[in-house]
Amino acid sequence: MGELETEAQKSRSEVAASLRGLAEQLDGDGDVTLELGETTVAMTPSEPIPFKLEGESDWSEGDTEAKQSIEFELVWWREAHTADEGTLDIRE
Repeated sequence: MGELETEAQKSRSEVAASLRGLAEQLDGDGDVTLELGETTVAMTPSEPIPFKLEGESDWSEGDTEAKQSIEFELVWWREAHTADEGTLDIRE
């Protein structure tokens, strides 16, 4: 159980580097480690991984800007018989 989330302003190149790093980890067989500020979270994705990709634009009458976003989500299930087994592996 648990959730960690971070948000930061980054350049397009920095975002691309982060996504490449994640892709390289996913291409391997071991854990995927996310760096969220000073905290890291280790996760072990299963095979196959359901992959959701979404492009969205939101604009309302009177707005001078439209919010656009790209979202992707990877969701998998792992065996857990106790809350401890289902908890994120958080390292600080």
